[in-house]
Amino acid sequence: MVHNEKDLIPIKNVILTLSLIVAFHFTKAQTLQDIGGNFQASPLVSIYTAKEIITMNPEKPKTQAVAVVNGKVLATGTVKELQDLVGNQPIRIDNTFSDKVIVPGFIAQHDHPVLAALTMASEILSIEDWVLPSGTVKAVKDKPDFMKRMEMADKKLLDQDEPLISWGYHPSFFGSLTKSDLDKISKTRPILVWMRSCHEIVMNTKALTLYQVNQEFIKTWGETPQRQSNLNDGRFWEQGMFAVAPKIATVLATPKKLKEGLEITRDFMHSKGVTFGNEPGGILVKQLQDAVNAIMSDNSMPFRWSFMADGKTLCDKYKDDNQVIEEAEKLESWYYGKTSLAKKQVKLFSDGAIYSQLMQVREPYLDKHKGEWMTDKDVFERAFRIFWDAGYQIHIHVNGDAGLDRVLNTLELNIRRNPRFDHRTVIVHFAVSQKDQVARLAKLNCIVSGNPYYTSALADNYSIFGLGPKRANSMVRMGDVERAGVSYSYHSDMPMAPADPLFLMWCGVNRITTSGRVADPNQRVSREGALKAVTIDAAYSLKMENQIGSIESGKLANFTILDDNPITCNPLEIKNIKVWGTVVEGVKQPVKINNQTNKVGYLDYYNLDSFGYAAFDHFKRIINCRKK
Repeated sequence: MVHNEKDLIPIKNVILTLSLIVAFHFTKAQTLQDIGGNFQASPLVSIYTAKEIITMNPEKPKTQAVAVVNGKVLATGTVKELQDLVGNQPIRIDNTFSDKVIVPGFIAQHDHPVLAALTMASEILSIEDWVLPSGTVKAVKDKPDFMKRMEMADKKLLDQDEPLISWGYHPSFFGSLTKSDLDKISKTRPILVWMRSCHEIVMNTKALTLYQVNQEFIKTWGETPQRQSNLNDGRFWEQGMFAVAPKIATVLATPKKLKEGLEITRDFMHSKGVTFGNEPGGILVKQLQDAVNAIMSDNSMPFRWSFMADGKTLCDKYKDDNQVIEEAEKLESWYYGKTSLAKKQVKLFSDGAIYSQLMQVREPYLDKHKGEWMTDKDVFERAFRIFWDAGYQIHIHVNGDAGLDRVLNTLELNIRRNPRFDHRTVIVHFAVSQKDQVARLAKLNCIVSGNPYYTSALADNYSIFGLGPKRANSMVRMGDVERAGVSYSYHSDMPMAPADPLFLMWCGVNRITTSGRVADPNQRVSREGALKAVTIDAAYSLKMENQIGSIESGKLANFTILDDNPITCNPLEIKNIKVWGTVVEGVKQPVKINNQTNKVGYLDYYNLDSFGYAAFDHFKRIINCRKK
């Protein structure tokens, strides 16, 4: 039998003798036993069978079985082909997935574990369902539903001094929320409601009194924070929220909450089939990173995680350009075990957030309010130049079309000044853009990491408030991106969207809004493109396409195990496909919920110490939209 020589790419971690023989002598022998070597001590080869195996390898898009050795893919083919290939080396045929579909391991391309942890450890009352390993938290229907559920949460807390902290309320969906509303729930327990955008917080009278948030304290703030606060309503937003942070940081962010929240986030992502993830704009406080490592670096983590340097903060802190790079590279020593630094990659910030409608747009907002820049022009241009000249891949948070103009102008200037091959500059979020910008970013060889959930969650509301129908319906215009041949990936930016790759695929393929309509059908993407966006193209966006993202010889044996094929199933059912679990570096990891195998897909969504300050400062850098 003649085998494809590409199936025999040497595996680095297989013993040297085996690698050399496979690489140099295969043309002279049909099987390994024909070579005549003694391989009795060779490692065990596991051959996994499945109903379907989707490889995302264009040369062999589907296969029947995959051979794994030492945590890497040895080859793909039929069981007979793989047995002939392996020869006398020990083999185990594993039929665990014989009725399942194997796809390359899902990649969480852009998520925030600390921010996710602190929100997931709160009382979740949001605009969408959250399907957690501990159970499903149903979406809030309206303000009365929110009030009723907050009253129930209050009654469940036995200690009257324990604060009640909720996350997920969205004023655009449910109406305004004030101190007087929260006082109706309790006047004796401190209550803090963290809005869905994470840019705003509302407190009841007890919380304001207990944490000494009063007019005397507010008078110490600058003009803008004072303007972005309303003590009578107990409401603080944008700079006002972060001005009040010293009083409440140790309430929102405690070591206990972080640990519990990270465990929830870890288990949630595993239940959605994630096998690798990345935090862009990583933590720059060693104490906080150590606390995160206690969970995420441990061998019990079901997936690996990388952290990307926050270029803006580094440039703010260090005025010497060379020192900026030196300090960025020092971060590598902060990680171990299952965590690592995303080497030679950096996160920069352009304009404001989508949830608070502070992105910079070409045409005015309907109500004439103004967007914000997260980084002033001169600071952004300096940071871009420093990391560009150092050979870094640059990932840029940008949400508005005017914000994207600034990014593309800066990129083009640097390409003309100092041309670079394969720079892979990543346009991150990509909320509001125009068709001419898609052509331009294609010409400049950019790639896009978009959040398709924006359209599903916000298009109806933003068609009326802020953007108007044309801009709101075309948010995250990935159809144009796909047709332009631009590489694109999906991310959730958790907790801005659930870290659920199948759900993100569903959003991108269908673009169904909260009302059930389709927002700009022309911007829907193909199902194959959507699967690539959470596998091989997500890997490409992180410069890891030679390690993960597809099922090919020599890559890590990272697989997500599904009940159905997301490329061929009814596109409306993609989000409901059940996840059996994962294989990560050759280790089977079934999803467990309450000690039972997970049988739940994504449900119908539509019908006191420095630690606290460090955590609060970290997510402030992630979401803050203020000028600096």
